[in-house]
Amino acid sequence: MDGILIINKEKGFTSNDVVQVLRGILRMKKIGHTGTLDPSATGVLPVCLGKGTKLVSLLTDKEKEYRARARLGVSTDTEDMTGTVLEEKDIPEGKEPDITAVRNALLSFAGGYDQIPPMYSAKKVNGKKLYELAREGQIIERKPCHVEIFDIELISYEFPWVEFSVRCGKGTYVRSLIRDFGNKLGTLSAMEELVRTRVSNFTLDDALTLHEVEERVSSGNIMEAVKSPDTVFSALPELMADKDNERLIRNGNTFSVSGGLKDGDYRVYLSSGEFAAVYSLNKGKARIKRMFL
Repeated sequence: MDGILIINKEKGFTSNDVVQVLRGILRMKKIGHTGTLDPSATGVLPVCLGKGTKLVSLLTDKEKEYRARARLGVSTDTEDMTGTVLEEKDIPEGKEPDITAVRNALLSFAGGYDQIPPMYSAKKVNGKKLYELAREGQIIERKPCHVEIFDIELISYEFPWVEFSVRCGKGTYVRSLIRDFGNKLGTLSAMEELVRTRVSNFTLDDALTLHEVEERVSSGNIMEAVKSPDTVFSALPELMADKDNERLIRNGNTFSVSGGLKDGDYRVYLSSGEFAAVYSLNKGKARIKRMFL
């Protein structure tokens, strides 16, 4: 079984838990997830199977969309409401931030900013994950990392809860965005709920719960839910290989292309219709970028 299975991760599961459960359901070992989702978060988690595991690093770097719910006036050690409360800031009735201030604070992050990652995260410092250090009681200085915020939009506001959507680049911690959003408002803020709604071109509409995967395996129609690796490259033009070039392609060698095609990346298929690789074309010469045979 080769390709991508889009999982709708439920609360209480880590991304690694999902992989372990799928290994049992699908009875295969070569499975990898494409980016950590916190146990309390839900939503889209692409899981790569077989030859599809070559896509893990690529999908991890793709842009993502989230729907988040923040609670104003509180901070925790994990930056979400599953953690230990560190501080609460009383906001008297009538002194709550108005909707204009809330919207403007969110929009101030559009375009990106330098974000300090949370202590409770899988980010590594000196070879050790930050959450491992945090569980040992260590709080260390973290260097800010630039994160891209492509779009951010207020969905609803009813003090102390703020719901918003965000489309962001790799390495963005929504928990930390919510922390910084609270600071921007002159108060505290922690994440109460997070749903990942999209990774690359995969959405919740494509996703199955683990129970639904198990049902499909039992009924024999699981392959209908497995996305071919070439779906990740659907934005690239297609190039059908000549039979004379198939041997070169199978070995990942450079081959010549005639016909005046534009330079750029292409999805390359064998004459049988099998997706073979992604090649980069430059001045009539196609060079391998990623092999899938």
